[in-house]
Amino acid sequence: MTRKLINAIKEQSHPLNDQSLDKILEAIGNARIVMIGEASHGTSEFYTIRAELSKRLIEQKGFKVIAVEGDWPSVQAINRYVKGYEGEAQSAKGILVNSFNRWPTWMWANEEVEHFTEWLKEKNKSLAEKVGFYGIDLYSLYESIDEVLKFLSENPQYKVDLEHARKAFSCFEPYNRMPEHYALSTAHFTGECISEVSSLLKSLRSNEEQYSDEYEQDLNVIMNALVAKNAEAYYRAMMQDAKSWNTRDSHMVEAINELMKYHGEDTKIIIWEHNTHIGDASQTDMKDDGLINVGQIMREQYAMDNTFAIGFGTYEGTVIAADSWGDPLEVIDVPPSKLSTWEGQLHAAGADDKILLFNDENREVFNNWIGHRAIGVVYNPEYEAYGNYVPSRVGSRYDAFIFIDQTKALRPLKE
Repeated sequence: MTRKLINAIKEQSHPLNDQSLDKILEAIGNARIVMIGEASHGTSEFYTIRAELSKRLIEQKGFKVIAVEGDWPSVQAINRYVKGYEGEAQSAKGILVNSFNRWPTWMWANEEVEHFTEWLKEKNKSLAEKVGFYGIDLYSLYESIDEVLKFLSENPQYKVDLEHARKAFSCFEPYNRMPEHYALSTAHFTGECISEVSSLLKSLRSNEEQYSDEYEQDLNVIMNALVAKNAEAYYRAMMQDAKSWNTRDSHMVEAINELMKYHGEDTKIIIWEHNTHIGDASQTDMKDDGLINVGQIMREQYAMDNTFAIGFGTYEGTVIAADSWGDPLEVIDVPPSKLSTWEGQLHAAGADDKILLFNDENREVFNNWIGHRAIGVVYNPEYEAYGNYVPSRVGSRYDAFIFIDQTKALRPLKE
Protein backbone atom coordinates (compact mmCIF):
# COMPACT_ATOMS: atom_id res chain seq x y z
CA MET A 1 0.00 0.00 0.00
CA THR A 2 2.82 2.40 0.89
CA ARG A 3 4.31 2.78 -2.58
CA LYS A 4 0.89 2.90 -4.24
CA LEU A 5 -0.34 5.67 -1.94
CA ILE A 6 2.86 7.69 -2.29
CA ASN A 7 2.57 7.52 -6.08
CA ALA A 8 -1.08 8.57 -5.95
CA ILE A 9 -0.16 11.57 -3.81
CA LYS A 10 2.59 12.54 -6.24
CA GLU A 11 0.27 12.24 -9.23
CA GLN A 12 -2.75 14.03 -7.82
CA SER A 13 -1.45 16.65 -5.41
CA HIS A 14 -0.94 20.34 -6.24
CA PRO A 15 1.72 22.63 -4.76
CA LEU A 16 0.20 24.88 -2.10
CA ASN A 17 -0.03 28.36 -3.60
CA ASP A 18 -2.61 30.92 -4.70
CA GLN A 19 -3.53 28.85 -7.75
CA SER A 20 -4.20 25.70 -5.71
CA LEU A 21 -6.35 27.66 -3.23
CA ASP A 22 -8.34 28.78 -6.28
CA LYS A 23 -8.73 25.11 -7.20
CA ILE A 24 -10.30 24.50 -3.79
CA LEU A 25 -12.76 27.33 -4.37
CA GLU A 26 -13.59 25.88 -7.77
CA ALA A 27 -14.17 22.45 -6.21
CA ILE A 28 -16.44 23.99 -3.56
CA GLY A 29 -18.72 25.09 -6.37
CA ASN A 30 -22.19 25.94 -5.08
CA ALA A 31 -21.82 24.29 -1.67
CA ARG A 32 -23.39 26.48 1.03
CA ILE A 33 -21.58 24.93 4.00
CA VAL A 34 -17.77 24.91 3.97
CA MET A 35 -16.07 23.28 6.96
CA ILE A 36 -12.41 24.19 7.41
CA GLY A 37 -10.48 22.11 9.90
CA GLU A 38 -7.16 22.14 11.72
CA ALA A 39 -4.98 19.30 12.97
CA SER A 40 -4.22 21.20 16.20
CA HIS A 41 -5.48 24.21 18.12
CA GLY A 42 -2.00 25.73 18.18
CA THR A 43 -0.50 25.81 14.67
CA SER A 44 0.02 29.14 12.91
CA GLU A 45 -0.32 27.91 9.33
CA PHE A 46 -3.65 26.21 9.97
CA TYR A 47 -5.07 29.50 11.23
CA THR A 48 -3.60 31.72 8.52
CA ILE A 49 -4.55 29.48 5.58
CA ARG A 50 -8.03 28.96 7.02
CA ALA A 51 -8.36 32.74 7.24
CA GLU A 52 -7.16 33.17 3.66
CA LEU A 53 -9.69 30.64 2.38
CA SER A 54 -12.42 32.39 4.35
CA LYS A 55 -11.52 35.76 2.85
CA ARG A 56 -11.89 34.30 -0.64
CA LEU A 57 -15.20 32.64 0.23
CA ILE A 58 -16.51 35.98 1.52
CA GLU A 59 -15.24 38.04 -1.40
CA GLN A 60 -15.81 35.60 -4.28
CA LYS A 61 -18.74 33.44 -3.16
CA GLY A 62 -20.76 35.63 -0.82
CA PHE A 63 -20.41 33.70 2.43
CA LYS A 64 -21.99 35.66 5.31
CA VAL A 65 -21.51 33.62 8.48
CA ILE A 66 -18.44 32.16 10.20
CA ALA A 67 -19.19 29.67 13.01
CA VAL A 68 -16.23 28.63 15.15
CA GLU A 69 -15.28 26.15 17.87
CA GLY A 70 -15.53 28.77 20.60
CA ASP A 71 -18.01 29.78 23.29
CA TRP A 72 -20.94 31.96 22.28
CA PRO A 73 -20.49 34.80 24.84
CA SER A 74 -16.75 35.22 24.24
CA VAL A 75 -16.98 35.01 20.46
CA GLN A 76 -19.90 37.46 20.48
CA ALA A 77 -17.38 40.11 21.47
CA ILE A 78 -15.63 39.49 18.14
CA ASN A 79 -18.94 39.56 16.27
CA ARG A 80 -19.93 42.87 17.83
CA TYR A 81 -16.52 44.30 16.99
CA VAL A 82 -16.44 43.25 13.32
CA LYS A 83 -20.01 44.47 12.81
CA GLY A 84 -19.30 47.84 14.41
CA TYR A 85 -21.54 47.36 17.44
CA GLU A 86 -18.68 48.22 19.80
CA GLY A 87 -17.74 51.60 18.35
CA GLU A 88 -14.31 52.56 17.11
CA ALA A 89 -12.45 52.91 20.41
CA GLN A 90 -11.73 49.20 20.76
CA SER A 91 -9.10 47.10 18.99
CA ALA A 92 -9.16 43.45 17.96
CA LYS A 93 -6.29 42.72 20.34
CA GLY A 94 -8.13 44.29 23.26
CA ILE A 95 -11.31 42.39 22.43
CA LEU A 96 -9.50 39.05 22.22
CA VAL A 97 -7.41 39.51 25.36
CA ASN A 98 -10.36 40.68 27.46
CA SER A 99 -12.95 38.23 26.17
CA PHE A 100 -11.04 34.93 26.23
CA ASN A 101 -10.13 34.42 29.85
CA ARG A 102 -10.80 30.73 30.29
CA TRP A 103 -8.16 28.14 29.45
CA PRO A 104 -7.11 27.47 26.69
CA THR A 105 -7.00 31.20 25.95
CA TRP A 106 -4.57 30.81 23.04
CA MET A 107 -7.16 29.15 20.79
CA TRP A 108 -8.66 32.56 19.99
CA ALA A 109 -6.49 35.16 21.72
CA ASN A 110 -3.66 34.94 19.21
CA GLU A 111 -2.11 37.16 16.55
CA GLU A 112 -3.47 35.08 13.68
CA VAL A 113 -7.08 35.62 14.80
CA GLU A 114 -6.31 39.26 15.61
CA HIS A 115 -5.21 39.90 12.02
CA PHE A 116 -8.28 38.21 10.55
CA THR A 117 -10.58 40.08 12.94
CA GLU A 118 -9.18 43.43 11.85
CA TRP A 119 -9.53 42.41 8.20
CA LEU A 120 -13.15 41.35 8.68
CA LYS A 121 -14.05 44.56 10.49
CA GLU A 122 -12.64 46.60 7.63
CA LYS A 123 -14.29 44.37 5.01
CA ASN A 124 -17.68 44.69 6.69
CA LYS A 125 -17.57 48.47 6.24
CA SER A 126 -18.03 47.90 2.49
CA LEU A 127 -20.77 45.26 2.76
CA ALA A 128 -24.50 45.96 2.93
CA GLU A 129 -25.00 42.65 4.77
CA LYS A 130 -22.15 42.29 7.22
CA VAL A 131 -20.39 38.97 7.81
CA GLY A 132 -21.02 37.54 11.28
CA PHE A 133 -18.55 35.66 13.49
CA TYR A 134 -20.14 33.31 16.05
CA GLY A 135 -19.14 30.71 18.63
CA ILE A 136 -20.99 27.40 18.57
CA ASP A 137 -19.41 25.49 21.48
CA LEU A 138 -21.11 24.85 24.84
CA TYR A 139 -18.56 25.26 27.63
CA SER A 140 -19.95 28.65 28.69
CA LEU A 141 -22.75 27.35 30.94
CA TYR A 142 -22.57 30.07 33.59
CA GLU A 143 -21.63 32.90 31.24
CA SER A 144 -24.64 32.04 29.07
CA ILE A 145 -26.91 31.91 32.11
CA ASP A 146 -25.65 35.38 33.06
CA GLU A 147 -26.34 36.68 29.55
CA VAL A 148 -29.93 35.39 29.51
CA LEU A 149 -30.72 36.79 32.97
CA LYS A 150 -29.11 40.13 32.11
CA PHE A 151 -31.13 40.50 28.92
CA LEU A 152 -34.43 39.59 30.54
CA SER A 153 -33.75 41.78 33.59
CA GLU A 154 -33.05 44.79 31.38
CA ASN A 155 -36.27 44.19 29.43
CA PRO A 156 -39.12 44.09 31.98
CA GLN A 157 -41.67 43.48 29.23
CA TYR A 158 -40.46 39.87 29.27
CA LYS A 159 -41.32 39.40 32.96
CA VAL A 160 -42.78 35.91 32.48
CA ASP A 161 -39.59 34.63 30.84
CA LEU A 162 -37.46 36.31 33.52
CA GLU A 163 -39.25 34.46 36.32
CA HIS A 164 -39.04 31.26 34.29
CA ALA A 165 -35.29 31.76 33.79
CA ARG A 166 -34.65 32.45 37.47
CA LYS A 167 -36.45 29.26 38.43
CA ALA A 168 -34.68 27.19 35.78
CA PHE A 169 -31.20 28.48 36.58
CA SER A 170 -31.64 28.17 40.35
CA CYS A 171 -30.74 24.49 39.83
CA PHE A 172 -27.13 25.47 39.17
CA GLU A 173 -26.63 27.84 42.13
CA PRO A 174 -25.25 25.25 44.61
CA TYR A 175 -22.29 24.38 42.39
CA ASN A 176 -20.20 27.53 42.80
CA ARG A 177 -20.05 28.23 39.08
CA MET A 178 -18.03 25.05 38.57
CA PRO A 179 -19.71 22.81 35.97
CA GLU A 180 -17.62 19.81 36.99
CA HIS A 181 -19.27 19.92 40.41
CA TYR A 182 -22.63 19.86 38.70
CA ALA A 183 -21.54 16.90 36.60
CA LEU A 184 -20.54 14.94 39.70
CA SER A 185 -23.87 15.73 41.35
CA THR A 186 -26.10 14.49 38.56
CA ALA A 187 -26.18 10.92 39.81
CA HIS A 188 -28.40 12.21 42.62
CA PHE A 189 -30.17 14.90 40.59
CA THR A 190 -33.87 15.03 39.80
CA GLY A 191 -35.26 15.63 36.33
CA GLU A 192 -36.70 18.98 37.36
CA CYS A 193 -33.68 21.05 36.32
CA ILE A 194 -33.49 19.29 32.95
CA SER A 195 -37.13 19.96 32.15
CA GLU A 196 -37.01 23.53 33.47
CA VAL A 197 -34.10 24.56 31.22
CA SER A 198 -35.66 22.88 28.18
CA SER A 199 -39.00 24.54 28.93
CA LEU A 200 -37.29 27.93 29.24
CA LEU A 201 -35.73 27.60 25.79
CA LYS A 202 -39.10 26.62 24.32
CA SER A 203 -40.72 29.68 25.94
CA LEU A 204 -37.99 32.02 24.71
CA ARG A 205 -38.33 30.68 21.18
CA SER A 206 -42.09 31.18 21.24
CA ASN A 207 -41.56 34.83 22.16
CA GLU A 208 -38.49 35.59 20.05
CA GLU A 209 -40.39 37.68 17.50
CA GLN A 210 -41.02 40.19 20.30
CA TYR A 211 -37.31 40.68 21.00
CA SER A 212 -35.40 43.53 19.47
CA ASP A 213 -33.13 42.63 16.56
CA GLU A 214 -30.93 45.63 17.30
CA TYR A 215 -27.35 44.39 17.57
CA GLU A 216 -28.79 40.86 17.24
CA GLN A 217 -30.16 40.87 20.80
CA ASP A 218 -32.86 38.40 19.76
CA LEU A 219 -30.30 35.92 18.43
CA ASN A 220 -28.08 36.40 21.47
CA VAL A 221 -30.71 35.46 24.05
CA ILE A 222 -31.85 32.38 22.10
CA MET A 223 -28.31 31.12 21.56
CA ASN A 224 -27.31 31.59 25.20
CA ALA A 225 -30.43 29.69 26.31
CA LEU A 226 -29.55 26.94 23.84
CA VAL A 227 -26.05 26.75 25.32
CA ALA A 228 -27.49 26.48 28.85
CA LYS A 229 -29.82 23.65 27.84
CA ASN A 230 -27.19 21.66 25.98
CA ALA A 231 -24.35 22.42 28.39
CA GLU A 232 -26.51 21.01 31.18
CA ALA A 233 -26.92 17.83 29.13
CA TYR A 234 -23.19 17.77 28.32
CA TYR A 235 -22.02 18.06 31.92
CA ARG A 236 -24.62 15.50 32.97
CA ALA A 237 -23.06 13.10 30.45
CA MET A 238 -19.41 13.92 31.21
CA MET A 239 -18.73 10.54 32.78
CA GLN A 240 -19.86 8.76 29.61
CA ASP A 241 -17.30 9.70 26.96
CA ALA A 242 -19.23 8.78 23.83
CA LYS A 243 -22.43 10.36 25.04
CA SER A 244 -20.79 13.65 26.09
CA TRP A 245 -18.88 13.90 22.78
CA ASN A 246 -22.07 13.34 20.83
CA THR A 247 -23.96 15.84 22.99
CA ARG A 248 -21.33 18.47 22.26
CA ASP A 249 -21.20 17.92 18.49
CA SER A 250 -24.99 17.69 18.27
CA HIS A 251 -25.17 21.03 20.07
CA MET A 252 -22.78 22.58 17.57
CA VAL A 253 -24.96 21.35 14.71
CA GLU A 254 -28.05 22.75 16.46
CA ALA A 255 -26.26 26.09 16.88
CA ILE A 256 -25.27 26.11 13.18
CA ASN A 257 -28.86 25.44 12.20
CA GLU A 258 -30.05 28.29 14.44
CA LEU A 259 -27.63 30.62 12.66
CA MET A 260 -28.87 29.40 9.27
CA LYS A 261 -32.47 29.96 10.34
CA TYR A 262 -31.71 33.44 11.68
CA HIS A 263 -29.80 34.64 8.63
CA GLY A 264 -31.97 32.83 6.06
CA GLU A 265 -31.94 29.24 4.87
CA ASP A 266 -29.91 30.17 1.78
CA THR A 267 -27.15 31.74 3.85
CA LYS A 268 -23.67 30.46 3.09
CA ILE A 269 -21.73 29.50 6.21
CA ILE A 270 -18.06 28.77 6.98
CA ILE A 271 -17.32 26.48 9.94
CA TRP A 272 -13.94 26.58 11.72
CA GLU A 273 -13.27 23.53 13.89
CA HIS A 274 -10.72 20.82 14.58
CA ASN A 275 -10.43 18.03 12.01
CA THR A 276 -12.00 15.66 14.54
CA HIS A 277 -15.20 17.71 14.39
CA ILE A 278 -15.45 18.56 10.67
CA GLY A 279 -13.96 15.42 9.10
CA ASP A 280 -16.77 12.88 8.69
CA ALA A 281 -16.67 10.59 11.75
CA SER A 282 -18.29 7.74 9.81
CA GLN A 283 -15.04 7.51 7.83
CA THR A 284 -12.93 6.98 10.98
CA ASP A 285 -12.76 4.46 13.81
CA MET A 286 -14.79 6.93 15.87
CA LYS A 287 -17.86 5.16 14.53
CA ASP A 288 -16.79 1.94 16.29
CA ASP A 289 -17.31 3.75 19.61
CA GLY A 290 -20.67 5.15 18.57
CA LEU A 291 -19.26 8.64 18.01
CA ILE A 292 -20.69 11.14 15.54
CA ASN A 293 -19.49 14.63 14.68
CA VAL A 294 -20.40 17.89 12.99
CA GLY A 295 -19.00 16.90 9.59
CA GLN A 296 -20.97 13.66 9.47
CA ILE A 297 -24.25 15.25 10.61
CA MET A 298 -23.95 18.22 8.23
CA ARG A 299 -23.41 15.86 5.29
CA GLU A 300 -26.43 13.81 6.36
CA GLN A 301 -28.65 16.88 6.84
CA TYR A 302 -27.58 18.93 3.81
CA ALA A 303 -26.16 16.29 1.40
CA MET A 304 -22.66 16.06 -0.02
CA ASP A 305 -23.34 18.56 -2.82
CA ASN A 306 -24.14 21.31 -0.32
CA THR A 307 -21.21 20.68 2.03
CA PHE A 308 -17.45 20.74 1.63
CA ALA A 309 -14.90 19.63 4.27
CA ILE A 310 -11.24 20.69 4.21
CA GLY A 311 -8.74 18.91 6.46
CA PHE A 312 -5.23 19.93 7.51
CA GLY A 313 -2.09 18.06 8.48
CA THR A 314 1.62 18.48 9.23
CA TYR A 315 4.69 16.26 9.19
CA GLU A 316 6.68 18.05 11.92
CA GLY A 317 7.22 21.42 13.55
CA THR A 318 6.10 23.22 16.71
CA VAL A 319 2.70 23.75 18.31
CA ILE A 320 1.15 25.62 21.23
CA ALA A 321 -0.38 23.16 23.73
CA ALA A 322 -0.07 22.12 27.38
CA ASP A 323 1.16 19.02 29.20
CA SER A 324 -2.16 18.54 30.97
CA TRP A 325 -5.54 20.23 31.26
CA GLY A 326 -5.27 23.72 32.72
CA ASP A 327 -1.46 23.86 32.67
CA PRO A 328 0.42 26.87 31.22
CA LEU A 329 0.83 26.88 27.47
CA GLU A 330 4.11 25.76 25.94
CA VAL A 331 5.75 25.69 22.55
CA ILE A 332 6.06 21.94 22.01
CA ASP A 333 8.05 20.16 19.32
CA VAL A 334 5.96 18.00 17.00
CA PRO A 335 8.09 14.97 16.02
CA PRO A 336 8.26 13.65 12.45
CA SER A 337 5.36 11.35 11.60
CA LYS A 338 6.11 7.68 11.02
CA LEU A 339 6.11 6.52 7.40
CA SER A 340 3.07 4.31 8.02
CA THR A 341 0.83 7.34 8.81
CA TRP A 342 -1.06 9.65 6.46
CA GLU A 343 1.31 12.51 7.24
CA GLY A 344 4.32 10.23 6.79
CA GLN A 345 3.08 9.23 3.36
CA LEU A 346 2.49 12.85 2.35
CA HIS A 347 6.05 13.72 3.40
CA ALA A 348 7.48 10.71 1.57
CA ALA A 349 5.75 11.93 -1.59
CA GLY A 350 7.79 15.13 -1.34
CA ALA A 351 8.85 17.37 1.55
CA ASP A 352 6.76 20.27 0.28
CA ASP A 353 3.41 21.86 1.09
CA LYS A 354 0.57 20.51 -1.04
CA ILE A 355 -3.15 20.10 -1.43
CA LEU A 356 -5.27 17.15 -2.52
CA LEU A 357 -8.81 17.31 -3.88
CA PHE A 358 -11.11 14.32 -3.43
CA ASN A 359 -14.15 13.53 -5.55
CA ASP A 360 -16.15 10.56 -6.76
CA GLU A 361 -13.44 9.67 -9.28
CA ASN A 362 -10.49 9.41 -6.90
CA ARG A 363 -11.80 8.97 -3.33
CA GLU A 364 -11.23 5.22 -3.29
CA VAL A 365 -7.54 5.68 -4.14
CA PHE A 366 -7.13 7.45 -0.78
CA ASN A 367 -9.57 5.31 1.20
CA ASN A 368 -7.34 2.63 2.69
CA TRP A 369 -7.39 2.85 6.48
CA ILE A 370 -4.44 4.85 7.81
CA GLY A 371 -3.53 6.75 10.99
CA HIS A 372 -4.11 10.52 10.70
CA ARG A 373 -2.55 12.89 13.27
CA ALA A 374 -4.77 14.90 15.63
CA ILE A 375 -3.31 17.22 18.30
CA GLY A 376 -5.51 18.76 20.99
CA VAL A 377 -4.95 21.47 23.59
CA VAL A 378 -3.22 18.81 25.71
CA TYR A 379 -0.31 17.17 23.90
CA ASN A 380 2.42 14.77 25.00
CA PRO A 381 4.61 13.86 21.99
CA GLU A 382 6.18 10.92 23.80
CA TYR A 383 2.78 9.21 23.85
CA GLU A 384 1.75 10.34 20.37
CA ALA A 385 1.69 6.88 18.82
CA TYR A 386 -0.87 5.72 21.40
CA GLY A 387 -3.47 8.44 21.11
CA ASN A 388 -2.84 11.11 18.48
CA TYR A 389 -3.56 9.17 15.30
CA VAL A 390 -7.15 8.58 14.20
CA PRO A 391 -7.55 5.64 11.81
CA SER A 392 -9.30 7.18 8.80
CA ARG A 393 -10.41 6.71 5.22
CA VAL A 394 -9.05 10.14 4.27
CA GLY A 395 -10.48 10.29 0.74
CA SER A 396 -14.02 10.07 2.10
CA ARG A 397 -13.44 11.86 5.40
CA TYR A 398 -12.71 15.13 3.57
CA ASP A 399 -13.31 16.79 0.21
CA ALA A 400 -9.89 18.47 0.21
CA PHE A 401 -6.73 18.23 2.27
CA ILE A 402 -4.01 20.83 2.92
CA PHE A 403 -0.61 19.53 4.03
CA ILE A 404 2.07 21.75 5.56
CA ASP A 405 5.30 19.77 5.81
CA GLN A 406 6.87 21.87 8.57
CA THR A 407 4.68 24.04 10.75
CA LYS A 408 5.28 26.54 13.54
CA ALA A 409 3.39 27.41 16.69
CA LEU A 410 0.82 30.15 16.60
CA ARG A 411 1.47 33.40 18.47
CA PRO A 412 -0.62 33.90 21.63
CA LEU A 413 -1.52 37.43 22.68
CA LYS A 414 -1.00 36.53 26.33
CA GLU A 415 0.85 33.84 28.25
